[in-house]
Amino acid sequence: MYRTHHCNQLRGTDVGQTVVLAGWVASHRDHGGVIFIDLRDREGVTQIVFRPEDHPAVANEAHTLHDEDVIRVTGKVTPRLEGTANLKLPTGEIEVVVSELDILNHCAPLPFQLDASLSNEDLRLTYRYLDLRRPFMVRQLRARHILNRTTRNYLDREGYLEIETPILSKSTPEGAREFLAPSRIMPGMFYALAQSPQQYKQLLMVAGTEKYFQIAKCFRDEDPRADRITELTQIDIEASFITQEDIVRLVEGLLKEIFAATREVTIPTPFPRLSYQEAMDRFGSDKPDLRFGTELIDLSDSFRNTQFKVFRTALDQNGVVKAINAKGFASITTGQIEDLTNLAKQAGAKGLAFIKVENGEWKSPIVKFFSEAEREALTRQMGIEEGDLILFGVDSWDVVCTVLGRIRLKVAELTGLVTDPDALRFLWVTDFPLMSFDPAENKWNAMHHPFTRPKTEDIPFLEQGDFGRVRAVAYDVVLNGVEIGGGSLRIHEPELQQKIFSALGIGPEQQRKLFQHLLSAFSFGAPPHGGIALGIDRLLMLITGTSNIRDVIAFPKNSRGQDLMMDAPTEVPEKQLRELNLAIRKS
Repeated sequence: MYRTHHCNQLRGTDVGQTVVLAGWVASHRDHGGVIFIDLRDREGVTQIVFRPEDHPAVANEAHTLHDEDVIRVTGKVTPRLEGTANLKLPTGEIEVVVSELDILNHCAPLPFQLDASLSNEDLRLTYRYLDLRRPFMVRQLRARHILNRTTRNYLDREGYLEIETPILSKSTPEGAREFLAPSRIMPGMFYALAQSPQQYKQLLMVAGTEKYFQIAKCFRDEDPRADRITELTQIDIEASFITQEDIVRLVEGLLKEIFAATREVTIPTPFPRLSYQEAMDRFGSDKPDLRFGTELIDLSDSFRNTQFKVFRTALDQNGVVKAINAKGFASITTGQIEDLTNLAKQAGAKGLAFIKVENGEWKSPIVKFFSEAEREALTRQMGIEEGDLILFGVDSWDVVCTVLGRIRLKVAELTGLVTDPDALRFLWVTDFPLMSFDPAENKWNAMHHPFTRPKTEDIPFLEQGDFGRVRAVAYDVVLNGVEIGGGSLRIHEPELQQKIFSALGIGPEQQRKLFQHLLSAFSFGAPPHGGIALGIDRLLMLITGTSNIRDVIAFPKNSRGQDLMMDAPTEVPEKQLRELNLAIRKS
């Protein structure tokens, strides 16, 4: 056999046993002829010792070992000498004195040291099979395994069937840009890699499956970011005869079990809830971080009759004046103010007005335009004290909320408002708008996707063409300012679905071409249904405390969407292109 124990298994109670271990040389030290090696496998580390006085030939061979050589050793478990125990290791009170050594494979010179901190991510990803040997990455993969196992066990108990759906599907307008795959046997035709199993899981409800789930691979041709990647994995759930409350209960129970299994913490349920309107009003985000306060305060009424032209113009045009109080941040530097101003402009603002409160004085060029009543109202509403920094947003409601929401997060980062790194603040955001208007395209787009159900009481607005007032039966679950899942109740009537398609600019002919399968299925007695998808990758980022989504994926693409280890994407031979009836157009 290759081994009798793994490298995290032996304890003081095993002293005297003869054991066989196998693994990688994590480190080696020569102490006057006695060689100490930390032998590592997936489970942990055991110290092994080569003593030339006991086994000279074996000790001599041990001198040839290098880091990451693969070896098998036979030896006796002995206690470490008094005062040399390593309390940081579970195996730290023992060592194995080696009597036999088999070198199973040598390791070439390493491109980087596995025990060193490495900032060059591209180098790590090029040699990902080495990077994954590091204990940190082993922990990440184990957390993913535990999450998947817990999910399957929980949903099985709840009566859900795990069903796989196709990866190769049809290109339809659902939001993100799709990856296309050409068909060889049908020239000029293309599959799309599934962005999500959305339509398939709805068709499973029509099929009478009633309760479905899948740990699903999804593909989106988007620019990667620290928390977004082209290949993502989600816990996909759909059920028939279900309400929003049923889904909330199901997901809260699932997350409670996942965090107990992966973090050994008990999260309180039920989660608090905010409507989309309230979340934007108070926090400037539809995924607010509740680990700190610093809420947006509406000052519109207090400045309704102001003589300050910037505020008055916005209010006369049905805009708003809001502000946040960055408590104790009047010490902000000129460079930091410039950074905040640039951030505000990137979010759609024309600039960023502010007031510093220092030595009892309000320092700002705008203060001279305020009346005494306006100053008193501002002091009262904002709770202004010595050392505060007041930051204003003045524009339309959506622009102001977005701008101050981003400023709020940046201020929290600059001032360290999140004081507990282990804090877990969950919430549900509900009642999203069904559609949002895109001025650039001059059309309405689905806020979530075109299969989301409008709230019954808002359907008259849909009939009147007042799309901006229609709310959806949609809900997102948020943790620490990160959306970890989103879902909705779905449309199950073909007539209502056709109306939504039309509102989104998808005419009857396009409906038949793109969605005939769905509309036809809905005509055969589709049950009411709904569901949710939880992003496993983002969830694992929060569970493991990493800020980089690639740390929780075994073989990720880099920040440019490349697989550096496999050298993909890559060119293909001309013969293969001809088989696919494709030609490359050189720019």
